[in-house]
Amino acid sequence: MTAQTQSRTGISAKLAAIALSAFIGLAIVTLAGHVQTAALHDAAHDSRHAMGFPCH
Repeated sequence: MTAQTQSRTGISAKLAAIALSAFIGLAIVTLAGHVQTAALHDAAHDSRHAMGFPCH
């Protein structure tokens, strides 16, 4: 393999990682924007307890 081929592979892997991260981030924001407030609060509350953080 030449250095140019390795460079292209590295760039495409980075672009794929950026695209996947952007998609996941957009999905989280979209889902959080459409869920009812009580359900979002309960999910966050349960997550905090599961990780051992006090919340109240």
